[in-house]
Amino acid sequence: MRPRSAAGGRWRGRLAPGRRGGSGVLRHALASARIWLGAALLLLPAGCTGCVLTLPFGYTVNFAGFSGKPVPESQLAGQIRLPQGFSIAVYASGIENARMLRWTSGGDLLVSAPRQGKVFLVERDRSGRGAPSGQRVLLDGLNLPHGMTIRGDWLYVAENDAVLRVPFDAAAGRLTGSPERIIHGLPTGGNHWTRTIDVGPDGRLYLTMGSSCNVCIEKDPHRASMWRFNLDGSGEEIYATGLRNAVGFAWRPGTNELYATVNGRDLLGDDFPPDRFDRIVQGGFYGWPFANGDRVPDPDYGAGHEADVARTLPPAYALQAHVAPLGMTFYDARSFPARYRGAAFVAEHGSWNRSKKVGYKVVALFFANDGTIHEEDFVSGFMVDERVIGRPVDVAVGPDGALYVSDDFTGQIYRVAYGAAAAPAAAILPPVTPTAAPAVDPLASLDLAERQAAVARGDALWQEHECRTCHLPGGGGKTYRPLEGLGHKYGIEKLADYFLAPQPPMPVFDLSPAQRRDLAIYLLNAHP
Repeated sequence: MRPRSAAGGRWRGRLAPGRRGGSGVLRHALASARIWLGAALLLLPAGCTGCVLTLPFGYTVNFAGFSGKPVPESQLAGQIRLPQGFSIAVYASGIENARMLRWTSGGDLLVSAPRQGKVFLVERDRSGRGAPSGQRVLLDGLNLPHGMTIRGDWLYVAENDAVLRVPFDAAAGRLTGSPERIIHGLPTGGNHWTRTIDVGPDGRLYLTMGSSCNVCIEKDPHRASMWRFNLDGSGEEIYATGLRNAVGFAWRPGTNELYATVNGRDLLGDDFPPDRFDRIVQGGFYGWPFANGDRVPDPDYGAGHEADVARTLPPAYALQAHVAPLGMTFYDARSFPARYRGAAFVAEHGSWNRSKKVGYKVVALFFANDGTIHEEDFVSGFMVDERVIGRPVDVAVGPDGALYVSDDFTGQIYRVAYGAAAAPAAAILPPVTPTAAPAVDPLASLDLAERQAAVARGDALWQEHECRTCHLPGGGGKTYRPLEGLGHKYGIEKLADYFLAPQPPMPVFDLSPAQRRDLAIYLLNAHP
């Protein structure tokens, strides 16, 4: 079924022209490596914070782990590095898989939690203590909600397969009507599942969708692109293409130039290609899958696509390879020193496929008068000596002029403030819905017949998706074996929910809720 907007328009576009280039052997290696990686990451030990796997084709996974414990504020002060005069505090916690941020005009902070299918509202400071007054679920039951934006009395949320809007009273911090999906049928499955949305200076909706793969010729041309719509979901049009995975984007104050963070491809070594900070122009082509960096032909798809390589727009600024830039914002407040006004803050989620980890920080990008851009670390220290304590996802400037940073590794939101504005102490809020640790046997509630049937169905799924190849000898003569203890981290539902939004590079498989549950039961039975 082709995607359609609520207004009835059919998505337009066509597959990129030309033939598939490159070596069939390399393409086979890429496909096989993806299978190995997905299976391997799924079975990493639950408490893994610095796991390194050696896999076929000489490929190394240096993974931060699935999640970490919330960081005490005392530890933050001792480990996080900031420019002189700045301080960091925990603003909110307990929002598992906290991703994108959006401030309301009423002073509340919206936080998307895709794996929970929820959007949270962190309530404004009503007591004058310099801390939020509480947090609650604003929307629930969504399909991987990620990007959010507000226009007038409407809150827009980008789900994995749709865009919804719902009447929203920002002053009261509450919904005033029922959600309606105005854009339907966005492409699902594969790797990059996030969708980011915002309203531009022209009053239209902008939406980004990442590729389904590391590198390939997409069957659906709507992948790896930015789209534009009217506010009611009609009038859809491709705005820019060749964007492998553009997660964050924003308009530069005073110029209305559109910039985006873009994740480069994998499997080309530790230091290539660079991740990208791109200036996005209408009709622009940014290279993927035919070119990387500044018009460097892709080794697998560049041959035969020389014209596409030549028309590629180079990055406005080349970030370090594999830092995984996600959310970004321009600083448009006055609480920070003047040199930060107009600078771009970029959240680097951190590498998973590099022999030595990089990223895991927030950087500031400064624009010189001659158009060049230079980079400085702004919030760093979430990774020291390969140990990870946080993974920044999004950055947002608050009404107080402070910078707020989401962390999907710990479920926390941090507040970075300057000078006297740093004085109010933020409170660490308890989790919204505390959950007990899974029982030693998370399958204890199932009767024997139900358990056996689910295990059999899960085993079939495991084999169908070739996850079992993770057990074969890897590169360097090593064999990766699943580590025990999965049941100490996950219950059935939590592990099933994990399959909805797995950590890269594991793809999102097209599984029904029942299939996800069967696969979870199979894994918990095999690796308690």
